[in-house]
Amino acid sequence: MRALFGLALAFVLAACSAPAPAPAPQPHDTPPAVNQPQKESDTPVFEAGPAHGDLMPTSSTEIATFGAGCYWCVEAVYQRIDGVTKVRSGFTGGTVPNPTYTQACSGTTGHAEAVEITFDPKKVTYETLLDWFWRLHDPTKLNRQGADSGTQYRSAIFWHSDAQRAAAQMSMKAAQESFDDPIVTEIAKAGPFYEAEAYHQNYYNSNSSQGYCQIVIAPKLKKLGLPK
Repeated sequence: MRALFGLALAFVLAACSAPAPAPAPQPHDTPPAVNQPQKESDTPVFEAGPAHGDLMPTSSTEIATFGAGCYWCVEAVYQRIDGVTKVRSGFTGGTVPNPTYTQACSGTTGHAEAVEITFDPKKVTYETLLDWFWRLHDPTKLNRQGADSGTQYRSAIFWHSDAQRAAAQMSMKAAQESFDDPIVTEIAKAGPFYEAEAYHQNYYNSNSSQGYCQIVIAPKLKKLGLPK
């Protein structure tokens, strides 16, 4: 993912900090409240599912899964949205069970880098999360975001219910009005989500002084009006 970083530094910076070629869609009425990343509470966000010990959302939360390029960037954005209680970086949409980062980045497993977002629908709606999705990346680029290229960096919405699928389709239609080029975002049913290695989790918050974070992620947060 970061192999081209040194050679394409100027290109990446331009891709993440320069204005998009067309105005980004705005949230429905007013922008959602934002705050610093949520701290872990004493109450678990997940509980064991009925089979294989899968993690399932509690009854008071819902799950959204998005792919929008490098998951370090996407994770940092959604951690700052009020109502989001947990964000996991990982892989989904592929054919190889529990892929490693190296396997997924080879482009041969079919997986997309993605984030699994646990949110409280009483505080933030799925539609608002979709609004942020269209704003935080360029959905008109096929299998590429900035200097990162390959099918693992594709723009994708993985829906968990018929209601999410309908909302994603409607949201994409509305977002298209803000882009000159056609949106190429994949809308697909969510399958197994495989959490990436521990060092990928909470990456920006744990490594904010690192070069990639300073040159790519921090400008993106500033552009979106989110706290660093």
